Amino acid sequence: MDAHPSAGARELATLTDDDLVTGEAVALDLPPAGLAVRIGSGLVDVVATLVLLVVGAFTVVLGAAGSSGAVQTIAFIGLTVTVFLVFPTTMETLTRGRTLGKLAFGLRTVREDAGPISFQHALVRSMIGYVEIYALTGVPAFFSMLLSSKGKRLGDYAAGTYVVRERVPLRLDVPAAMPPPLAGWAQRADMTALPTSLALAVRQFLGRAATLEPASRHTIGADLARQVSAHVAPPPPPGTPPEAFLAAVVAERRERDARRLAREAQLRHRLVSGR
Repeated sequence: MDAHPSAGARELATLTDDDLVTGEAVALDLPPAGLAVRIGSGLVDVVATLVLLVVGAFTVVLGAAGSSGAVQTIAFIGLTVTVFLVFPTTMETLTRGRTLGKLAFGLRTVREDAGPISFQHALVRSMIGYVEIYALTGVPAFFSMLLSSKGKRLGDYAAGTYVVRERVPLRLDVPAAMPPPLAGWAQRADMTALPTSLALAVRQFLGRAATLEPASRHTIGADLARQVSAHVAPPPPPGTPPEAFLAAVVAERRERDARRLAREAQLRHRLVSGR
């Protein structure tokens, strides 16, 4: 049997550092940053940019002293391009969507599909940002973020991006309980570790099955059960409902992991204490 997650599991979970976990009634969207925190982050970036501009201007004045007016003009143009375009574009590209302000406020710029932005995205945001933030004193950016459901400024619309909050409270679903009729079978079964995406899909499904439509609940549960069965032997007793089978596997794996961690902790204690 194919052990790779199929469509049902992908509806529930596709988890990487940069992905959204999406699906019917089980979406885990990265929360868009609010207007207040976007303004705070922007002010930090503006201050940092102006400081860099002042330092650069002072350096240019000293370095170009005695040079012709044309050389000084070229130097100041280069400084402007570097400060307002090259610096923010490079930083957002290398940090995968972060600036000084975003780092301070726990924000990150992502694509519309929540993936990491590229150089092109960062460049477009910087170019539009110079106009809407510095040339027009931030007024267009403010009203754009105010009216957007995702707090997007004009640069985000042009680049196909938005800003998300990374520091959000962690909410965990209640662990699935072991179905009593399957406790004996689960203790004797041989269970290998589930792939991360499949394990996440199962936990999400069990925690949110009650919110799904009956048809989707049955289809996704049966699909996940078929995938999980490739990692479990022997199979559960005939007639076992898919949700009960999934709950038994998750609960038993949790218990086995807890016992393993306890044994490792005891071993470390004995090694440290010398007993």
